[in-house]
Amino acid sequence: MRVNTSGRAALLTAVAAMVCSGPAVADEGMWLFNGLPREALQSRYRFEPSAEWLQRVQGSALQFDGASGSFVSGRGLVLTNHHVGSDQIHKLSTPERDLMRDGFVARTLGEEIPCADLVLRSLTRIEDVTAEVQRAAEGLSGEEAGAARRAAISRIESAARKAGSQDASVVTLYHGARHHLYHYRRYSDVRLVFAPHSQIAAWGGDYANFGYPRFCLDMCLFRVYENGKPLEPEHYLRWSEAGAADGDLVLVAGHPWRTQRLLTVDHVRFVRDVDLPHSLFEAWRRESIWQQFVNRGPDERRIGLEALGGVQNRRKARAGVLAGLLDPAVMDALRSAEQRVRGKAQIAEDAADPWQQIGEACDRYRQFHARHVATGGNRPFRSALTSIALNLVRLAEELPKPSGERLAEYRDTALDGLYVGLYSPAPIHPEFETESIAAGLSYLAESFGAEDPLVTALLDGRSPRARAEQLVGETKLADVAERRRLAEGGRAAIEANGDPLLRFVRAWDAEERRLRARHEREVGSVLDAAYARIAAVRFELDGDRVYPDATGTLRFSFGPVRGYVESGRTVPPFTTYGGLLDLHAQRADDPACALPPVWSERRGKLNPQTPLNFVCTADIIGGNSGSPALSRAGEVVGVIFDGNIQSLIWDMRYTDEQARAVCVDSRGILEALRVMYDAPMLADELQGR
Repeated sequence: MRVNTSGRAALLTAVAAMVCSGPAVADEGMWLFNGLPREALQSRYRFEPSAEWLQRVQGSALQFDGASGSFVSGRGLVLTNHHVGSDQIHKLSTPERDLMRDGFVARTLGEEIPCADLVLRSLTRIEDVTAEVQRAAEGLSGEEAGAARRAAISRIESAARKAGSQDASVVTLYHGARHHLYHYRRYSDVRLVFAPHSQIAAWGGDYANFGYPRFCLDMCLFRVYENGKPLEPEHYLRWSEAGAADGDLVLVAGHPWRTQRLLTVDHVRFVRDVDLPHSLFEAWRRESIWQQFVNRGPDERRIGLEALGGVQNRRKARAGVLAGLLDPAVMDALRSAEQRVRGKAQIAEDAADPWQQIGEACDRYRQFHARHVATGGNRPFRSALTSIALNLVRLAEELPKPSGERLAEYRDTALDGLYVGLYSPAPIHPEFETESIAAGLSYLAESFGAEDPLVTALLDGRSPRARAEQLVGETKLADVAERRRLAEGGRAAIEANGDPLLRFVRAWDAEERRLRARHEREVGSVLDAAYARIAAVRFELDGDRVYPDATGTLRFSFGPVRGYVESGRTVPPFTTYGGLLDLHAQRADDPACALPPVWSERRGKLNPQTPLNFVCTADIIGGNSGSPALSRAGEVVGVIFDGNIQSLIWDMRYTDEQARAVCVDSRGILEALRVMYDAPMLADELQGR
């Protein structure tokens, strides 16, 4: 759905009104479970969650890698989105059995397919460890303070593990003003139970993505096992028989990935003028390459469709944020909101202004941002093989160090998850790997010149494609046993090994480490200290009425089911199966709007009045995908799978004028299971029968 001018104006008016107000307004907020806006919930909705309600919802919520899900039965059944589960569905597919294209239903427990490298986590307990982290950095500044805080965080996490916590992570909130220790339970025996056809899960294709009305069955089901049997979780969510109605309050428990709502104006300028354009260029380029790849044939389509969908989603999301920030009204509103806080700040004559420090740090970062981002992690290549090679090289370098002195992703508490991925038996497709690495090498050469020292070292006298073919053709890292041997052999094994991919990433890793250290020295440590000082002013002014930026950890949001007006047209909150069939008939020539064969055959059996998707004002972003949408009773009325295009500004600022979270309706899920997939046993399990 395209954004129209009048809709954009309404959006920006709402943004301006919101950002000038200070504390959260309307239904804004991705709240901590140990810091809910109880007064707002009570005054606006006459709703006050009990301790039992919160415990059940928190215990049912599950963290996927970068997304969300929930327990929805007493036998370990897990609900999330198809696009969240698609990585696993893709890995489990073969040329003979394409689960993405054809869908999948396990009609018995024995038919459920194990996922070799999927680990889920549930949050069991939260501790405030702010004092301990801050005490470690007392009297220090800059890099020394950052290093001291990191060492303290590592000690806290390690102590929690030794005390019996299965998984523990310190979460930094309010840009360093608060630190909470999150204790998790891990689930590593997870099996695929149900996936609809990808054609119906993402019906309408890229055109419909971030649009509304929507007609997507974007959901799938997994099951968690323990000791070879379905898990009987302590907490799970019941399924709503009635679903939601227009105006009903919807409550969301999920893991929003990252927001940037507490940034200063100078920092927002940097995001607008430097970071987002760079990210968009990279996404457009990668999307073009993947589109050409999937168009080569059915095998390439099966192998590459997941990657193409991901980059299309990323491109649209960033374009939406940038479009909002390019309007002068938004920046004017941001300046007004910032001035409100700055006016209350008491800065000693001999102390630096934190807002000025952030602006200066951003100016310094402009000088090396492109190179730092381009070499960051696996970003330039997005290749399974280069990721494996990089982890092997870095494990050899990092593990001899004390945990607190390592790169954060190699601390002791991060290793379990890292090894799951490193030793995954998931298929690696040489043709896709070659395309990925060649694209990354071309990108680096285009960005920095063919004679740049890093580029020449990586190419090693070959063209990007010839180098990629050589690396993929000669590496042995597709073999899990070889990876394990190298990981266990440490630095000596890596240095003695002649695998060209290991030599390749060692050159790249050296450059990334140099730029990472420079960023920490000139930018990161400055931002941490300055934002912590600004956060103290915010706390003095607004207390806990200000929620922290999202961090990929469990949050609570809420808002009513509500349609909106766009271009003078009322957009109703619900879509139905009847609407899907009508639109399918209108767009019969559009492949993106086709129906899977079984849907075409059985469409007359669908109840056209059954709701399929709906929208609400709950505050969500990427990472909330798969979050359960709940009624006041804590029952599942839907599952979050998207936001409309007006919601893309929510990364930076919230508005509810037109922006909406988009959900798959619980009633639409049951209808599909019973009518289209002959899966009454799953529908009965969801309904507790």
